Amino acid sequence: MLKPIIVVGSINLDLVVGVQRLPKPGETLTGHDFETFFGGKGANQAVAIARLGYPVQMIGRVGDDAFGPRLRGALQQAGVDVRAVRPVRGASGVALIATERGGQNSIIVVPGSNAALTPADLEPYAPRLQCAGMILCQLEIPLSTVERLAEMAGQFQVPLMLDPAPARALSSRLLRRVTWLTPNESEAVALCATSGPRPTPANAPSMADALLRRGVRNVALKLGAQGAYLANALGGVYIPAWRVTAVDCTAAGDAFNAGLAIALMEGATMGQAGRFAAAVAALSTTQPGAQPSMPTRASVRRLLKHGSPAAASLSQ
Repeated sequence: MLKPIIVVGSINLDLVVGVQRLPKPGETLTGHDFETFFGGKGANQAVAIARLGYPVQMIGRVGDDAFGPRLRGALQQAGVDVRAVRPVRGASGVALIATERGGQNSIIVVPGSNAALTPADLEPYAPRLQCAGMILCQLEIPLSTVERLAEMAGQFQVPLMLDPAPARALSSRLLRRVTWLTPNESEAVALCATSGPRPTPANAPSMADALLRRGVRNVALKLGAQGAYLANALGGVYIPAWRVTAVDCTAAGDAFNAGLAIALMEGATMGQAGRFAAAVAALSTTQPGAQPSMPTRASVRRLLKHGSPAAASLSQ
């Protein structure tokens, strides 16, 4: 029997505006469409895992407003075990997202009920966490909760994958408890506390080494359209991005984490896991919305078999 992946994190309603281009500071633009989608980095990762056919449980909080039952219901409908998704008083989390035609986006997150997931709330779920194959979390819930979760993962010897988003400084004490750290370009810069260039395939090895020196056991640098770079103490591997027509990159990083976690749980090597994760992420950009864009295992297999990676190399 497969050990489930447990996702501890945020559950949001995404309010998405389509624009020709992202606004500059102080600028007002007219959008060309507006839609609502179920989102939140935690919920997105859980749905992506379920869509790929792997057992997944979610620990999180929704509000007692009109959005709460809809958010919980969407997770359940996608195949996520939601017994640990509980309502609290107040508003559910929301994300305000502007997406341009090329697929790039800007996001403002209002935590709402996600801020009510406290360290104490994790204690009743200790038996579940102890039986997990891997635990995934992000930074859209209180940092104190993430830190307690990392302690529990270490105590239970369960691998912890941390998506350090939104970007913020993290203690070396926390990072030493992380099995996989998966920052995107801006998050990697924040974690390395550098004003230097953003990660590229060329400088990804040195940036990954800087994070490994802080105690993280494995790093997956998500480089967007440039692919990804995965590394640990034994070495690194560059994974080119797949060639697709992107329309919305909102949850590509969440899709990547889901694919990476599943592949690792199924015994893939670091390179194989990175390639699978990159395919999941690429397919997620071809459809609008966060959770609706998550691909099935069959579609990922087709891309892996018939698709082609973009031309990129570590020399670029």
